Amino acid sequence: MKFVLVLVAPRGKVLLTEAMVERVRRSIAGGDAAWLSPGEAAEIPCMMEPEHAIIMQALDEAPVDALCVKSRGRRKAVLIADMDSTIVTSETLDDLAVEAGVGARVAAITLRSMAGEIDFAQALRERVALLKGLDIAALERTWRRTELTRGARELVATMRAHGAVTALVSGGFTYFTGRVAAELGFDVHRANTLLDDGSSLTGEVSEPVLDRDAKRAALHEIAETRGVKLGATMAVGDGANDVAMIAEAGMGVAYHGKPILNAQAKLRIEHTDLRALLFAQGYPASVFRG
Repeated sequence: MKFVLVLVAPRGKVLLTEAMVERVRRSIAGGDAAWLSPGEAAEIPCMMEPEHAIIMQALDEAPVDALCVKSRGRRKAVLIADMDSTIVTSETLDDLAVEAGVGARVAAITLRSMAGEIDFAQALRERVALLKGLDIAALERTWRRTELTRGARELVATMRAHGAVTALVSGGFTYFTGRVAAELGFDVHRANTLLDDGSSLTGEVSEPVLDRDAKRAALHEIAETRGVKLGATMAVGDGANDVAMIAEAGMGVAYHGKPILNAQAKLRIEHTDLRALLFAQGYPASVFRG
């Protein structure tokens, strides 16, 4: 079988049953199903990529993610992950803006940027300018409120345990990527650097800005350093500045993505958490780390 259809249900909300899996299997003329995590994830080998509408009809429109991947080379040697609204649940720049009293203004620009309505680098400079004068202690206060996305720890730990290089590549800031990388064990982290005068933010960011092109370049560079082709890479993100790296990765995934990314990403996680990225690679829950 050339492909594998992976079905993943949200933990604690929907139970993936044998009857549901069997209905899908019959609807796509698939092979024997196997459980990756009972009640949560199952995989079905198939000869062709099935239509999403057929899968959803077989599932009675249940909120289950369906990820169809090639059966060969499923386990990836490189993971490139966005940070904000992907590895962490929030937008750290928006949280800093709340500290500065400009939360609504910055959040509005963020939405337009993530939707691809305005250039990311331009939007970043504009938002950072609104933070001018914010005391640098606000960075630590924001970090203390930042939460990891469910499944992030397992994703990084499991892939690293199986020899993958993991990289956090963000249009956010090194202050946060460094802490997230240390907390989760990412091998590499890259982001933008906020400038300060020793006590407060200057309203500027170091140049050049790490944008969608830089994310794409990081994917190529890290794959080359690891000694693998792009087919052996996985990229995950949620916004417009993730489109390029997700389009070129061997397994590119939109994680609860914005419409502009969902429209272009072949694989979309819309209901579940980051464990789905491990199931997509064929890892059973029994080998998860973290």
